[in-house]
Amino acid sequence: MEEENQKSLSVQRCMEERVIKVEAYSIFNELRLEDELCDAVIKADGVEFKAHKLILCGCSPYFRALFRSDWNLLEKREYSIPGVSAEMMRMIIDYAYTHSVEINCEKVEELLKAADYLLVPGLKEECCRFLETQLCLENCFRVWTFAETFSCTELQRSANLFALHHFPELVHVSQEFPQLSLSQLERLVEKNELNVKHEETVFEAIMCWISHAPEERKGYISVLLPKVRLGLMMPDYFMNEVKNNPLVKNNKECRPIIINALKALFDLNIHGLSNRDFNNPLTRPRLPNNILLAISGWSGGGPTNCIEAYDVRANRWVNVTTNDESPRAYHGTAFLNGFIYCVGGYDGDIYFNSVRKFSPVSGTWHEVAPMYSRRCYVSVCVINGCLYAMGGFDGSNRVNTVEFYKPDSNQWTMIAPMHEQRSDASATSLNGKVYICGGFNGIECLFTAECYNPETNQWSLIAPMMSRRSGVGVIAYGDHVYAVGGFDGANRLKSAEAYNPQTNTWRVTPPMISPRSNFGIEVVDDLLFVVGGFNGFSTTSDVEYYDERLEEWSEAQHMEINRSALSCCIQPTPLSALIRRPQLQLPASNDIETV
Repeated sequence: MEEENQKSLSVQRCMEERVIKVEAYSIFNELRLEDELCDAVIKADGVEFKAHKLILCGCSPYFRALFRSDWNLLEKREYSIPGVSAEMMRMIIDYAYTHSVEINCEKVEELLKAADYLLVPGLKEECCRFLETQLCLENCFRVWTFAETFSCTELQRSANLFALHHFPELVHVSQEFPQLSLSQLERLVEKNELNVKHEETVFEAIMCWISHAPEERKGYISVLLPKVRLGLMMPDYFMNEVKNNPLVKNNKECRPIIINALKALFDLNIHGLSNRDFNNPLTRPRLPNNILLAISGWSGGGPTNCIEAYDVRANRWVNVTTNDESPRAYHGTAFLNGFIYCVGGYDGDIYFNSVRKFSPVSGTWHEVAPMYSRRCYVSVCVINGCLYAMGGFDGSNRVNTVEFYKPDSNQWTMIAPMHEQRSDASATSLNGKVYICGGFNGIECLFTAECYNPETNQWSLIAPMMSRRSGVGVIAYGDHVYAVGGFDGANRLKSAEAYNPQTNTWRVTPPMISPRSNFGIEVVDDLLFVVGGFNGFSTTSDVEYYDERLEEWSEAQHMEINRSALSCCIQPTPLSALIRRPQLQLPASNDIETV
């Protein structure tokens, strides 16, 4: 108790000191504006600014050195500052007194240059933060170069990450891409984090950059080519477009690169993708922009705490289970504000209203505010920075109640109930609205679906699905809401359908390879993944994905363990360790169980 009181007093003192500081600077600024007690006249571009030396010294080492230099008498009042416009000097002096500044796109670069020149770190940081908010396809490379020039480390990192994440679009859209230096392009294309699905994209970007100044840059092909993961290319493309490219063929330094790439392609063709060499720079997959997490579930006759992470580029699962997470199943998960939330569920004994959040940075779990209701078979989604929990089973009844969680206040709030009581449903968000489909009301499997508008706090029934679906997977994919698999009261389903909010209609989409209910579902790398579940005979570790453009399902690497009643979510931050972890082996057993 005494420690808490001391902390409270410390916070109170800090607040009081902050108020005193603000009031003091406000008084100093009034004195400046009224030309009282000013002891310095700063001249810039023919304009004079009156100020107090102590205030300017407080914000800039440049002014401290200027006012304290041996060749300046203490009585000196006038100082000329070359290389800074009058407008920039006015903004800098205003900032010294008010610690605030109005920044706009037209003046930010000039202001940052002036702040860098006059050593005003606080103002320089403000400019960097503003430029970071303005990053886009059109200015990314300019901001990166600008940040590099003026040693703005964090801004340079942000621009570099933006370029890595949007590389394919930047190559086609940015007029600044051909102006990159060799060093900048090298640093981009060699990164594991470069967000490309196909290495062909990287090679074509390099050729585009060379073609902008072919005579000057053609010799750089031997420098850039080793940065491409040539062993991951389609063999036909490699042979026709890379090996036989005139620039490559005519450069002697490229020959050993091509030979090594041919060996890598041969090894992959013989031994398959699962045995690719992760230490070989020619065959090491790029890190995905997002990692798919499969969290907990029902396995081996009871709940599990197993967490597996899927690297879509490497097509492999890595076990990332933490020891302090308790087993649970039939829960919901979501990624929100840097944390993974685990909502409700069941441990074989208790129906939970508890909610826990996991920090990928610290690797620790923390309890947050519990929900009002116990919710097993709960539906969860995120919209407008809030976490929604819908329906479920409280141990006695299927419920239609809904509540949402605000991370800032750590509070749950009840909102309008759904039209139907639903457990075993699934929900997603699309275009600012929540969609929930199917489920079980205690009597029958449902084919109804509803839409929630947060602005009006109202639920509206939408067109019903074509099939009854309990234990369904629902996800926003493209401009549609997909309802996949589930249980219709008689059979586990492999059928799928998609809802168009514009027309309020459902259409049939290609079926999955395997039937399943109570599985995980997510979209990663523009592909719709379904993970695990119950196929009518046993839980499964099977994973498959749907490509909307090709309108077909394909198998992916299986999870380490069989499980149903799991939940999946996406972690935007790449787990770099995944690419260095040893390849996992699938378990030999395939336990038969009923869930």
